Amino acid sequence: MRKINVLTFMTLDGVMQAPGGPEEDPSSGFRYGGWTVPYFDDFLGQTMGEQMTKPFDLLLGRKTFEIFASYWPQHEDEWPGINSVTKYVASNTLTSHEWSNSVFLRGNVAEEVKQLKQQEGPDLQVHGSAHLIQTLLKHDLVDEFWLKIFPLTLGTGKRLFAEGTLPVAFTLHEAKTSPAGVIVASYKRAGEVRTGSF
Repeated sequence: MRKINVLTFMTLDGVMQAPGGPEEDPSSGFRYGGWTVPYFDDFLGQTMGEQMTKPFDLLLGRKTFEIFASYWPQHEDEWPGINSVTKYVASNTLTSHEWSNSVFLRGNVAEEVKQLKQQEGPDLQVHGSAHLIQTLLKHDLVDEFWLKIFPLTLGTGKRLFAEGTLPVAFTLHEAKTSPAGVIVASYKRAGEVRTGSF
């Protein structure tokens, strides 16, 4: 069975929108695009490199897929193997693309993803894809979070954990901090939420 690993840059208040640049996702008037750039250093570059070179396929929303497809096919030297992995794309409008090994999920995305998880193959990495992540969370399909938590708040923007997130417990698997104060933390699924009293 394949796992779904969500790799996300996020602020202290959970915003994940447009981390890489002003034009990445200005929807709803978001004006802080590129908020990760001042904190990016060799430490984060190495961390991302380690995570992105594990065996994987990609599971992406349409917008993130289009951003990736406009850049990565010409820059495989920066992400070896990116062109040969399978890119599964959740989209109601896009049905084909020239980027090699792109597969488009149609209809009920949650059911399609459940079937993908049952197949043999490498784990599925989700990058960006805010709307798709909400669907995955609502259907309890996320196995691990590989988070980079940046030391700032924005107060507005698309959030990683929005309405519809189910109560699920996770275990901290690994944590380290960059020289710029970015917390890199990996969480693995740990069953149901337990409660108690003091």
